[in-house]
Amino acid sequence: MHISAAFDSGNIEVVDATRPSDVHLRIRPDAGKDHMQWFHFRVVGARDTPLHLRIVNARACSYPQAWEGYQAVASYDREEWFRIPTTYEQGELQIHHTPQSNAVWYAYFAPYSHDRHLDLLAAAQSEPGVALEVLGQTVDGRDLDLLVTGTGERVIWIIARQHPGESMAEWWMEGFLERLLDEDDALANKLKAEATFYVVPSMNPDGAVRGHLRNNAAGANLNREWHAPTRERSPEVLAVRDRMDATGVDLFLDVHGDEELPYNFISGAEGIPGWTERLAELTAAFEAALVAANPDFQTAHGYPQDAPGQANMSMATTQLAQRFGCLAMTLEQPFKDTADTPEPEHGWSPARARALGASILHPIAAVLPRLR
Repeated sequence: MHISAAFDSGNIEVVDATRPSDVHLRIRPDAGKDHMQWFHFRVVGARDTPLHLRIVNARACSYPQAWEGYQAVASYDREEWFRIPTTYEQGELQIHHTPQSNAVWYAYFAPYSHDRHLDLLAAAQSEPGVALEVLGQTVDGRDLDLLVTGTGERVIWIIARQHPGESMAEWWMEGFLERLLDEDDALANKLKAEATFYVVPSMNPDGAVRGHLRNNAAGANLNREWHAPTRERSPEVLAVRDRMDATGVDLFLDVHGDEELPYNFISGAEGIPGWTERLAELTAAFEAALVAANPDFQTAHGYPQDAPGQANMSMATTQLAQRFGCLAMTLEQPFKDTADTPEPEHGWSPARARALGASILHPIAAVLPRLR
């Protein structure tokens, strides 16, 4: 039996793999050493062998409470990812599985590879009316890519995967772009006639390739850099924010994943100094339209709202809502299954994330006339 993680988004360290019934593993921390939770590794040579995989440092991860009720994913072909029995016991994440193939991949959530990211960009820029721009370079020297489409006056920015381990964010982006760029979709065509879309499918490609949970290659949590980004620590945020200053922003959406809550939900900018009744009404209208468009989205559960004036202004949603006086929101998806609409075999999955991304055109249409 051989265990490895020396590939795109791989993350695991083998402590002891002498016995398949008692394998000890450790998650490697992000650059900066302040976050870890993402794992992704391959096991070869254990077909029909009962495996007991113990991630022994699970208690030391960024969100240990998130392990409760969580089920890891596995795949034989890296296309279909299914849930497998997983427990959290005595500070260890314990995975129990008998592979039906010689090679099996395990992960925290279905990975979204850098090659697939490049394929997404290539497919998008091949569509009529789509421009691909390079905003700058990441810490590791990768391109930070922007897709621009639409001819309308209103300006909509949508970004994903500031936290690289939240791979469901780019699965969401794939579904969103596929529908937005569909020439036969009447709603997409209407929106592109009324607005211009600026889309960053992956804010943190370095962290994604390195197998990080939250940080970039410099150890920065990008969603805590929006108040004062620097070229050395957070060039990704600096490049995007500079471009936003040039275009203005009427609507901003930041797509994420949440480790603990088994729900899809919106987190708004209620605690900013410039919060107004108009922004409150726009946020509520957006949420209501998304509830109507997709039963996997709900509004009963989410983060507590910040008290007036108490928002963390280093985050994208709050910084941009204040900076531009615009509707700005964070969309969170679960790592687990959805509690209200469960699908036990796959849980929250790439297919469901893609469907939620496609659904987002409806709430955008609902608020677009009132953005200015």
